[in-house]
Amino acid sequence: MNGAEPLLRLDGVFAGYGKMTILNSMSARIRRGAITTVIGPNGAGKSTMFKTVFGLLPVRAGSISFNGRDTTNFAPRQMLDAGVVYIPQGRNIFPELNVRHNLELGGVALSDQASLPGRLAAIMRRFPMLHEKADRQASTLSGGQQKMLEIARGLLLDPKLILIDEPSIGLSPLMVREVFAILQELRDKGVTIVLIEQNAKQALQMSDDALVLEQGQTRIEDNASKILADPRIAQLFLGGGLAPALPI
Repeated sequence: MNGAEPLLRLDGVFAGYGKMTILNSMSARIRRGAITTVIGPNGAGKSTMFKTVFGLLPVRAGSISFNGRDTTNFAPRQMLDAGVVYIPQGRNIFPELNVRHNLELGGVALSDQASLPGRLAAIMRRFPMLHEKADRQASTLSGGQQKMLEIARGLLLDPKLILIDEPSIGLSPLMVREVFAILQELRDKGVTIVLIEQNAKQALQMSDDALVLEQGQTRIEDNASKILADPRIAQLFLGGGLAPALPI
């Protein structure tokens, strides 16, 4: 990982739920224009990291900066305005609405509403499947098509950073490859992507960088290829069996 100024920084961040602390002085650097995969055991703080960055959970101590600006405890709307989109795990569409209306709702946060028709047309060109099914009820789409709809809706805001949590859940191998291909295409166009993915090995193979979280802290932060080749990581997370906790 180079020494250029990161797009996203977490410095000594503490956060959690109620009296429970999940992030425990977590620090991380996310490179601009890269795909970074976050891996770790259940309860390590992966989803909590995303929710804290996006303003869904308060920062109890420490700081977060995005694009050179202190965004500690920004509200979600402020993070959207700053250029951050968060796509949670599971299906997050309006099933009773058609595809076009789902996309239009993604533009509600635009400060320039006059730009919405042009942005919507561009998204339809980028995702021909959504254009073909624009008048179909969103609930009739396959799981992979619904995930593409979520990604497309987020792209209406022209984000600098996409946080995407478990994009492959419930998808066929073919649809997983399509979703990953879309993420790589976005990276190649300059969008920074951070993802949490149940298929850690496949995610690391298409990523540039990786973070390994354990007990709410960043244990390893390196290029994805090095993380993938690390025997400790293979034992812990990539199907290699049990291993002792990683040293700090």
